[in-house]
Amino acid sequence: MKILTDFFQLFYPRLCANCDALLIKNEPILCTFCRHDLPLTNFDSYKENKVAKIFYGRIAIEKAYSLLFYRKDGISKKLIHALKYKGNENIGIFFGNWLGEMLKENKKFSDIDCIIPVPLHPKKKRLRGYNQVSKFGETIGKHLQIPFNEHLLKRISSSKTQTLKSRFERFTNNDTKFLLTDYTSLKNKHILVVDDVVTTGATLEACAKELQKTENIKISFLTIGYTELNL
Repeated sequence: MKILTDFFQLFYPRLCANCDALLIKNEPILCTFCRHDLPLTNFDSYKENKVAKIFYGRIAIEKAYSLLFYRKDGISKKLIHALKYKGNENIGIFFGNWLGEMLKENKKFSDIDCIIPVPLHPKKKRLRGYNQVSKFGETIGKHLQIPFNEHLLKRISSSKTQTLKSRFERFTNNDTKFLLTDYTSLKNKHILVVDDVVTTGATLEACAKELQKTENIKISFLTIGYTELNL
């Protein structure tokens, strides 16, 4: 078996998703050097973090957390772009394992009942072939032994991608609409909504407003990246 693995590696080497260096056995997705270069937010050590503050006065949430700063031309942007547009869902699994292990250890999301990804519009999902945060959320769910459900929440409006919008448009965006297909199954539950990047929080806010049509529901947010806007 090792001979076959070595033979496969000869023609299809595993390369770092950032610097293209050859990965060694215990390096998934990133080489050790690039992993240490990731811009971690460390928001988990704050009593109040910047992600949660985005939603102050807008919508009631329990908790919010992002693993990385998402910066222009940075390593986190390159990774999420590859996850989102180049079909590299292993990046979602990589970050799902990272956050899943971290959250299992610190128990800060120990009361979550269900994980739901921010859904794509069906047309966009058909074009892309996948939802970039599905593997991410599913992997976290396996670590925390929490159900993952990507069918309860549907996106029913299609708007232009966030990358094509001006900063003001992203901040004021309220044209994204969602539909909860079952208003009873999440009653009295604490739901963790996962996404790739939070910028203004408009999309997550729209998801939460639809979910909050369920009686006595609690909502938290978790994303891979967080963008600091200079509006």
